[in-house]
This record gives sequence, C-alpha cells and structure tokens, in this order.
Amino acid sequence: MEDLLVVGAGPYGLSVAAHAAAAGLSLRVLGRPMATWRDHMPAGMFLKSEPWASDLSDPAGRRGLGAYRAALGTPARHGEPLPVRAFADYGLWFARHAVPAVEERTVTRVDARPGGFTATTGDGGTVTARTVALAVGVLPFAEIPAALRALPAGLVSHSGAHGTLDRFRGRDVTVIGGGQAALETAALLAEQGTRVRVLTRAGHPDWNDVPPPWRRPWWRAARAPHTALGCGWRNWFYAERPGLFRRLPSAARTRITASALGPAGAWWLRERVETGVEIRPGQEVTAARAVPGGVRLEVRGGSPLETEHVIAATGFRPTRARLGPLAPELRQALAALPDGSPAVGRYFESSYPGLFLAGPVTASAFGPAMRFVHGTGFTAPALVHGVRRRLRARTPYGGVPAPAGGTWRNVTADTGP
Repeated sequence: MEDLLVVGAGPYGLSVAAHAAAAGLSLRVLGRPMATWRDHMPAGMFLKSEPWASDLSDPAGRRGLGAYRAALGTPARHGEPLPVRAFADYGLWFARHAVPAVEERTVTRVDARPGGFTATTGDGGTVTARTVALAVGVLPFAEIPAALRALPAGLVSHSGAHGTLDRFRGRDVTVIGGGQAALETAALLAEQGTRVRVLTRAGHPDWNDVPPPWRRPWWRAARAPHTALGCGWRNWFYAERPGLFRRLPSAARTRITASALGPAGAWWLRERVETGVEIRPGQEVTAARAVPGGVRLEVRGGSPLETEHVIAATGFRPTRARLGPLAPELRQALAALPDGSPAVGRYFESSYPGLFLAGPVTASAFGPAMRFVHGTGFTAPALVHGVRRRLRARTPYGGVPAPAGGTWRNVTADTGP
C-alpha cells in the first residue's frame, strides 16, 4: 500500500507529487500529464497569466517556467503572452524531471477501505494507498446554463470541451459568456472563417489593462505591486496570503471567491475581438430548443436567433457533488461549504481523514489564487505536510474525526483550523 495516491497530473497534481517525492513518501501518480492544456485548448490560445506567475511548484524551486524557457534559449518575458501549447510542453518537462513516473491511467472510482483507499482505473486495475490527493482540475466542474442543458450534445458544448475548433469552419456559432474563454474562443472561430457572435449578460466586455513595466519607480510599485493575479494590494493578498484568506468568515470567503477577478479579456486579445467578432451585450439566453439546422435561442434583452451550435463559455462550479471519481457514499460524507464546495482544513484535508483536495475545488477555502497555476506554490507543500501528519497520526478510518491539525467547528460554514 502506497503512502499517497495522486489522482490527476495537471499543475496541481504534478506539484503535489514533486513535493511528496522529495519528502520520501511512496506514491503513485495517475492521470494524463497536462491533459487540460494538451487536449482541451485549441491551438492558437495563450496563457492569460504572466509567464513568471505560471510556475509549477517543486521543493528546490529549480523547475520553474523561466528555467525551462531559458534552457530552450527562448526566455519567457514579462508582458509577452505565452502559447498554451508551450505551457503544456513545460508541464511535460516538469513531469519528467521533478515527478516519479506518471501512469497515464484514468481513475474511475475511489473507495474508502480499512487503512486507506482503493482507486479503480479504467483498465480494470486497482491501486491502494493510505492517503489520496484528488487534483482533478476544472473540467469535471464545467457549468452550462440551465436554459441550454436540455439541448442534444451535438448542439451545445462547453468551451473546455474543445481541443480543436476545426469542425466549426464555415458554420454559424454562438458563444455565451463575457470572460477570456468566451472572447478568445470567439476570436479563434472568427479567424478561421466561422460566423460567430458573443452573447453576454453584462455590458460590453471588460478588458485587463496592459501590465506596467516590470521595473518602474518605487512609488508606483508601492501603490500597485505586481502580483500573480494582477497589480494591486488586494490581488497581492489573494495571491500571497491564502492561509490568511482562509481565516476570513466563510460567508466572506464565498462572496469573494465568486466575485473577485470577474470576467475580463486579456489586453492582448482586445483588438482581435473588436475587429472581428460581433458582441451582443446585455443579452441572456432564457430558453433554447432544437430546430432544423441547429438551435433557436430565446434571448432576454435581444431578438430570438437561430444558430448551428452554442458554445457555453460560462465557467466552472467546483462542488462536492461533481467530484465524480469519489464513490457516492464517500462524496456524501464530505462536509460542504455554503456554496457546495467541499470543506478543507488548513492542510487541504477534507472532512474525511486521509482524503486531500487540491486546485480550484479549494478556492472557497483558500481564495482566488487556487484557480490559477500560481496556487500550486502554496498548496503543494502544505498538502504534503498534511499527508505526513495524517500518516503519523494513523487515525482509524471509517468515521469522520477531526482533520490533522484541528477540530471541525460547524463544518458547513467553517473549514476548521
């Protein structure tokens, strides 16, 4: 039986595995490395985050994106967007150099068992471990608006479902949403000859500012410091103090997580959208039905329209109910926060002892940074510390005792100490 099983091989899973290996834990890592970036983002997309804010985490700090790009002779520079495919290649390099062999196997179910957990894989195999770190990324949490959910799968899709947009060449597509995913998807569609429009409930899209120079007068830096989540002291708090964010009242954490860093397009995308994409602001789809040749959309704030396909770029909602790999009884045993996300303690341990969570599913506990690669730097060392505490504690499994490091207090509203 392994000390730790890491389920998922994206930035969070790989970072946790790197720290666990350095700590001497016996572990297995299951998943397709960097699958979201390799399989679910079309060619031509770029990272929205600055390259210097996109490091995966290793204990020695030697496997950052800057080190990788420098070794290639193509340094990553501030203010220059990095292609998503280049970031995926960086993640594969990180996996080769910082992580024990990743097994490209899909975990279909995780069950509790005496002394730990059993994971069943798509090929019928099983892996047992004393602890599990679930780092499944964002794809299981894709959110499609209620008005679109009854449409056949061939007529509606989520923006995260497309590794290529080629099948939409020469067709008519409507994109729903006002954030980066919606705007960049629409730009790529328009540039390949697709007739495309964007419907957004808000007014015209918000755009991020061009980042100020990395080197600037000290008084300007003091007024609005660079951070991994954008300039400003509030963003600095989200990016650099997730542990303090967790001490806020649960209602405040939930509100901030839902509203901070709202939908906006990257500065470098603006011209491409404004010159090539039809934007219909203040319009919300209220109903949709299949018609010959596609979909008819009823729109509040605008006229009905017909289109061949709808792409919902409407974000992700990480909830306990969508933690698909967990056995139903294990999933239901997890304490939840008011927004439906699972509660975690200070070391990312869920209310079920030995089950740890990483990535966007922990954003309501530790803040908006958990939605970005930058969050790996806080998550990975803290989570592995929690795993080691749990292994030393050897608490009997089968109940729901306190997480390592504290007592659960009103777990539906608080995540414990």
